[in-house]
Amino acid sequence: MPPRPRSLRYEYELHVEAEIENYKESIPRHEAVAALEREAQLSLTEMLLCEEVDRIIFRRLRLPSYATWRRRRVKAAAELRRPERWGLSADAPVVRTVVQSADGSVLVAGRGTENSVLYLAAHGCDVLTIGGEEDVMARVLSQAEAAGLSAHVHALGGTLGSFTPDAPLRAVVCSLSALAALSKSERARAIAMLQRATADGGIHLVEGVVAGRSTRVLDELMSSYPAGWRVSMEGEPGQGTMVAWKEVA
Repeated sequence: MPPRPRSLRYEYELHVEAEIENYKESIPRHEAVAALEREAQLSLTEMLLCEEVDRIIFRRLRLPSYATWRRRRVKAAAELRRPERWGLSADAPVVRTVVQSADGSVLVAGRGTENSVLYLAAHGCDVLTIGGEEDVMARVLSQAEAAGLSAHVHALGGTLGSFTPDAPLRAVVCSLSALAALSKSERARAIAMLQRATADGGIHLVEGVVAGRSTRVLDELMSSYPAGWRVSMEGEPGQGTMVAWKEVA
């Protein structure tokens, strides 16, 4: 189950606390003592001293008020939710379909899906990502951390052939190459497992270049969806996206 969203007020308090703690070591103790003495404090308890140090740092760092911080945070969040921010077009299947339906865990797998990981995380999805190259995954995690999205991105080891979810999935976004890399038996097991794990109303997107062996893999994939799924193809010949919706029982 994805973590419960935290309030902006709470996020602001965490931000201020982190900024103060990062700076605290540079504040000479005598500064705080002198500030209290100027205010005619008679008892320099440790608690008073800590509070005064925090006030000094807050002023020195010119930390914003909650109202100012909130305006900046809302603006930054809106920017992160723009598909163009992550190199996606506004009419990309992942933009038009997954964000509209996914309010829980989303599995993203395979090469070329890195931007989808970050875009979905920016929209509050709990993203499980698997099957990427080590340096690519490290870059995605670094970008997620820089954008404040780390809590929504979870990198897993292994491949689709070894993945077993421990909670229902609202969506699966996968590259065709990730499925083509599996043996036929591994692919059949992975597809059946993902179909079972997907919640009613959930969606599967499989995207990539359709040519050579991948054409056979795509045909095999589309024929593997049983009754209760609506399957279609989108995009140009040779470069498309399979879209499969799991109907609500």
